[in-house]
Amino acid sequence: MLRFTFFMNAVVYTKRKKKNIRKPFRFAGLGMFTLGLIISMYIVFPLISWRLYVAPALAAQTYASPIPKATIITRDYVQSLIKSTENALSGIDYNNVQNWIPATYKEAQVATAVASYSLSIPKLGIENAVVSTTDTDLGQHLVHFPGTAIPPSVGNAVIFGHSTIPQWFDPHNYHAIFATALNLQVGDTILIGINNTLYTYKIISMTIVEPTDTSYLTQDTDGSYVTIVTCTPPGTTWERLIIKAKLETM
Repeated sequence: MLRFTFFMNAVVYTKRKKKNIRKPFRFAGLGMFTLGLIISMYIVFPLISWRLYVAPALAAQTYASPIPKATIITRDYVQSLIKSTENALSGIDYNNVQNWIPATYKEAQVATAVASYSLSIPKLGIENAVVSTTDTDLGQHLVHFPGTAIPPSVGNAVIFGHSTIPQWFDPHNYHAIFATALNLQVGDTILIGINNTLYTYKIISMTIVEPTDTSYLTQDTDGSYVTIVTCTPPGTTWERLIIKAKLETM
């Protein structure tokens, strides 16, 4: 752009420097791309590492089947993951525990004598988490599945709770309370507080099952059990991590 300046009959031509407006946009675009890449890796890498490292490590230990001995990517396996992802994106409310169970499953209608009890897992730093027996909102508390035994009665108390990627674990946030549950091992302790009494349960098995598998709801008759159910790999709804513990006898 030219600008004319007149000095005593002389004409001087000066060129105005044009501002480079492209540079800020370039930096902004680069910054957004970098931020998106970091966020993507932050979320995706734990899922990849679970399949490549964590699952085989669990399988190598004395955990109950059906945790796979090897991670084999087959067409059926990929299709099941895609289906699970579609369910997660379809608007299904996973805060409602009833949506974790196939519609064909019919739970027993059993009246409970307590509205809630507490669950603590010292190894994970979870202390006195509320387990509701009357409300199914997993965003507000853990949920005792209707029709399952109330501790310390003979039977199987099934408790549902959310997980997320381990980096977001928060023992006080019911959306992330079981994010590090995969770190538990057979022999670890789960404490149940009910009616001013604390009961100690020892983990006896850890399994991974398909979302359609409801075998963990089976009621045992040889003792008092507590079963924790959460999603796995952390941050997805692909499969279920099942942690079963038995009441210790004095």
